Amino acid sequence: MSSPGEDVSQFGISKEEKDKLVAEVIRYMLFKTHQNSGCPIRRDELTQIVTSNYRQRSLSALIINEAKEKLSAIFGFDMRELQRSRLASANQSHACSQQSAADAKSYVLVSQLPPEVHEKYVEDANTAHMNGFAFSIISIVHLNGDNIPEEDLWRHLRQMGLSESDQNHPVVGNIKHALETLVQQRYLQKVKVNSTEGNTLAYELAERALDGTVKEKIKQHISQIVRKDVSTVEVES
Repeated sequence: MSSPGEDVSQFGISKEEKDKLVAEVIRYMLFKTHQNSGCPIRRDELTQIVTSNYRQRSLSALIINEAKEKLSAIFGFDMRELQRSRLASANQSHACSQQSAADAKSYVLVSQLPPEVHEKYVEDANTAHMNGFAFSIISIVHLNGDNIPEEDLWRHLRQMGLSESDQNHPVVGNIKHALETLVQQRYLQKVKVNSTEGNTLAYELAERALDGTVKEKIKQHISQIVRKDVSTVEVES
């Protein structure tokens, strides 16, 4: 990784020009993350900020790396590159996926604040319901082996009072759109399953849901629910 003090004369630009490019990348990351509800930002979008005025492709890596360092040091964000999740099994096709392998490199901003501090000072109470919705969906898919047929997922959601035909749920709003947002944010990926019964659709966990921190939180949450259920049964018996 390049350091902020690295000589940029090899690229034929001044330190001031370099700093301006870094600032533009940082501004783009912050703005697009807010505008698109945390959806990943493709690396080629950031590269275009540099190459629109400078032809040196290698300059983009230097600018993006320095933007990462400043986002961490100044704003407290980890600009994390998403690693594409495992390939689907042999009988699946990613034709239905929202992203192709061509734009595999993308970034999200992850707060570096301790969870309790982030919850108290940063989290927006108006979006807490979507966090709960996402956590529930990811937990369902996780319990099904990180992959679940679309119809089975909707069956679980209907048991929770969430119907695929509901466009104005009092908390979540349009249920289909809320589920699609999780695909766009790369918590889920939608895949086509080829079987003897024909083509069907399924959801599987994507990069962000497969992150070690997220999976650990899911396991802890499920363990708490199981312990509560066991305690309830013991009291009733």
